[in-house]
Amino acid sequence: MASTRENKVSRMLQRELGEYFQRESRRLFDGKMITVTHVRISPDLVQARVYLSVFLTGEKEEFIQYVNSIEGQIRFEIGKKIRHQVRKIPEFTFFLDDSLDYIDNIDRLLNEDE
Repeated sequence: MASTRENKVSRMLQRELGEYFQRESRRLFDGKMITVTHVRISPDLVQARVYLSVFLTGEKEEFIQYVNSIEGQIRFEIGKKIRHQVRKIPEFTFFLDDSLDYIDNIDRLLNEDE
């Protein structure tokens, strides 16, 4: 069970990361539509698992590898925004959130029977 502090920090990170990906989409990510679906933070608030949903791209795994490779730059930019609210800026690890693909697959399978 996550504490109140963990929930607040994860929501703040989700909001700030969402704004970052929206702002830097053209420059860093070739205009891809990226959504931060969930952020899970460790109890000591130093590790954050960030789940991204990527639209309109076929090479999702390569994209996640690219985002993980520029994690330091993302951490620096987010750190400038939240430096007065947390003691230590968490390290990010990005993962692909494939829940929308899973829903589409289930929907497709259900429609095949009709």
